[in-house]
Amino acid sequence: MMKRTAKAVEGTGISGLSHAIQDGWKALSEHEIEGLKGAGVFFRRQTPGNFMMRLRMSNGLSNAAQFRTLAALSEEFGKGFVDMTTRQQIQLRWFHIEHVPEMWQRLEQVGLVSLQTGLNNIRGVTGCPAAGLTPNELFDASPVTRHYTEAFLHNPEYTNLPRKFKVTISACLDNCTSPDSQDVGLVPAIKESAGGEVYGFNVFVGGKQGSGGYTPAQALDVFLPPHDAISLCGAIALLFRDHGQRQDRKKSRLFFLIQDWGVEKFRRELECRLGHSLQSAGQDARSSTHTDHVGLFRQRQTGFNYVGLVVPTGRLSAAQLLGVATLAEHYGSGEIRLTPSQNLIIPHIPDHMVGDLTQEPVLQELRYDPPVFVRGLVSCTGRDYCHYSLIETKQCALDTAHHLEKTVGKTAPLTMRWSGCQNGCGNHTTADIGFLGKKVQRDGKTIEAVDVFVGGRSGPDTRPGTQLLADVPCEELPQVLEKLIPYMNR
Repeated sequence: MMKRTAKAVEGTGISGLSHAIQDGWKALSEHEIEGLKGAGVFFRRQTPGNFMMRLRMSNGLSNAAQFRTLAALSEEFGKGFVDMTTRQQIQLRWFHIEHVPEMWQRLEQVGLVSLQTGLNNIRGVTGCPAAGLTPNELFDASPVTRHYTEAFLHNPEYTNLPRKFKVTISACLDNCTSPDSQDVGLVPAIKESAGGEVYGFNVFVGGKQGSGGYTPAQALDVFLPPHDAISLCGAIALLFRDHGQRQDRKKSRLFFLIQDWGVEKFRRELECRLGHSLQSAGQDARSSTHTDHVGLFRQRQTGFNYVGLVVPTGRLSAAQLLGVATLAEHYGSGEIRLTPSQNLIIPHIPDHMVGDLTQEPVLQELRYDPPVFVRGLVSCTGRDYCHYSLIETKQCALDTAHHLEKTVGKTAPLTMRWSGCQNGCGNHTTADIGFLGKKVQRDGKTIEAVDVFVGGRSGPDTRPGTQLLADVPCEELPQVLEKLIPYMNR
């Protein structure tokens, strides 16, 4: 496993792993520490000597065997929990560098890899977590997501991009992903042809969260049949590799190349690289509604259901990992799916077993019918494990949600998303209420605070949240929101 991984990320500094195991993590040079990110292993300044590993789960597809392995690794080598991300991936924490070879070996046995989940690579490819299950999709796009991942993973052609590269591919009609904030977003579309309607994707490019703030992706005026999606996504990545800005890291995302060229030139250059013309965009098939896939839903397969469970702020204990694995095996097919909202789906539950499932103790912790303020909660890693974050996010998010449950009356569903820094990993600008962490001075002391954004939305009518408040101390935030939220529902 180590030889194959090292070859796949040649030049990233992973060759230093063997001497670090022998001599300790302090033997790693800065270059080697940076290079380990290419293999998905991250040094954390807050926890020197303890590392994080980010695992790739294309379209959020997982299973009970993987969850059992994750539970075992987090107990044996970590702190007994894992974190789910908004890219439908899982992060293992608090292990030592000497544990990595065994972790890789055990992860590979259940079909998991950490390769290319950091540095300037194509990150985890997201998609509708209910793909192939929900009746409310144009078609099942998860095979496209999976095959695209297979096309670039272990391929050195895609490991030296100017900056990270994010892709979402979905045919869900109810906007459960956020294509607006992606470098490439494929959304469901219908194209009229001589033979009738063709189902496929419209293409959006150049979206981003960090690097100067949120900028929604632009329409490329391109329609793709599903079988052409992999080649086009690959061509966009390589066009970015060859022409993206490399001098200033703050201006190295795809957005800045499109800003320099204009979307029309970018489209022409893409056609030149592909060697053929591209079809103009089709009819956008997305609805105006949004779903998080939380709750009990009938599948398109007669007699079966899927259940979406809320994982508050995306943190799962080892016991919960095992509990979910057991539920998936007993009530379903063993399949488990991760959502972009840091939640879980267990599919393929027969009608006659739904009642028993709802009585399981695990569902008292990971609820399919959660309180409104917990349901829409998303949080980045926060200060405890990310050196970019300026505030602690996860516990503050939970405390705030629980306060609002007790003090605010009945309210419409809403999303609350937390980012600890300007990188925007919590997608705060696309939420009903978004929080951006910062440090401020209060009475001569430095305290944790947030800027508050409202009215963010993704989908066909995308709009970034508007900053409403600035420098709100985290300890005062629950009381501030208690007064704000009733006005939002008027």
